[in-house]
Parts: sequence; structure tokens; C-alpha cells
Amino acid sequence: MRILISNDDGYLAPGLLALADAMSKIAEVVVVAPERNRSGASNALTLDKPLSVFKAGKNVYFVDGTPSDCVHVAMTGLLDYRPDLVVSGINQGQNMGDDTLYSGTVAAATEGYLFGVPSIAFSQADKGWEHIDDAARFALHLVKDRLGELESPFLLNVNIPNLPYAELKGIRATRLGKRHESEPVIKSVDPRGRPIYWIGPCGEARDGGDGTDFHAVGQGYVSVTPLQVDLTHVRQLEKLQKAWQ
Repeated sequence: MRILISNDDGYLAPGLLALADAMSKIAEVVVVAPERNRSGASNALTLDKPLSVFKAGKNVYFVDGTPSDCVHVAMTGLLDYRPDLVVSGINQGQNMGDDTLYSGTVAAATEGYLFGVPSIAFSQADKGWEHIDDAARFALHLVKDRLGELESPFLLNVNIPNLPYAELKGIRATRLGKRHESEPVIKSVDPRGRPIYWIGPCGEARDGGDGTDFHAVGQGYVSVTPLQVDLTHVRQLEKLQKAWQ
């Protein structure tokens, strides 16, 4: 088995190192990840400049681009084979609900899925890397033992509570919840007296009820949400088709 690993926290992030170490127990692993933190990059591809790829060690590469760039370059030029699985993460902090639209972690997995390869995005619920080895252990368990029911290719978004492995209550198949609007931007002034703005923190969950990723993680379960790329609003489409036929 061959696994391609990427992330959005950068190739030196503890979450990526723990994930690569865990996956190496069952597969041949290659890492292609951003040279620095690219959180919030979403599915952006770099089209205004060429990308450089640097080797950091055996089967470890970093790219001066986005998470999607990393997987795209790996798939279309860097590797001479198609991996059996793409895994992204383990991200520092949750990617639940609307976060998935912005997440570079999810984007790296999505890029693999777009190439027809089964792909999984892994995130820890809280920042700080606490119990990261336990999260990686669960990621290994999921890949090794829990994917037999799925049709390939699949795209999964996985959020793991920051708990010791023995305290994880289990696994739940979930849907994405929803958040309130983000908090206001944080306005400041740069050294030259010009106004600057920091993007504020994300909002609280407004749809975090039973069955959502928010609810599962809050109860101590690992949340696994199957994603799709088709953004078509089916009900609106049916209305327009009836109105415009």
C-alpha cells in the first residue's frame, strides 16, 4: 500500500509527523506538504508563479505553495505512481461544519479525491497537539480496520477529540453542523499608522445537535463525515427547471 500525506500546518508540524509515523506501520509513505503554515488556504492552486519542490529527507518533500498545490504536484509530476490513499493532517484544531469550506487540510484531501484516489482529512478538535500520538493511533485504526464498508473513491472528514486513546468513546458517522457568523475582524494599526485587520475567530455552533460532527466530538466520539464535491443546490435547480422550461 502507498499513502501520500499532506497537510496545511507545514511539513514540520507535529501532527503531520505523528500521522506519517503511524501510517508507515502499514504502508509506504511519502510526504508532500507546504513549506509553512497555510491554514485557511482552502482549495487554492497557485497559478501566478512556478512552484518549487525541496527534499527534506527520505520520501519527504515540501512545496512553496498551498496544500492543494502539494497534492496536485505530487499526482501530476513528482511521483511516478498513483497512491492508494491520500491522508491530510493531523490538523491543529477542528475542521467541522462550515470550517470545511476554508480548510487547507480538507482541501488537500479533496485534491486527492478529485484525482479518483480515496482521501481522508484528519483534525484534532482543539489546538495544542495534546494527545497527538493518540490521535495518530486512531487514524491508523481507521485506515487499517474501518474502511471496508465504503465505495471507492471516498472523501472523509475526520475530527478527533484531544483525549487519550483509551478515553475515546468510539466513532460516529456524522453530518456537518453549522456555525454562527464569524466574530468581527480585529482592527489595529501597523508601525506606519495604517489600519490593519486580523480575521476574527470563528463563530459558535448554531446547528450542533445530535448527528452532527460538533455533537459527536463534544461527547468524546471521533466524528467521520463523508463529503462530496458537487455543490449543486438540487431543490433550487428543480424550481428553476420547472420555471424556465
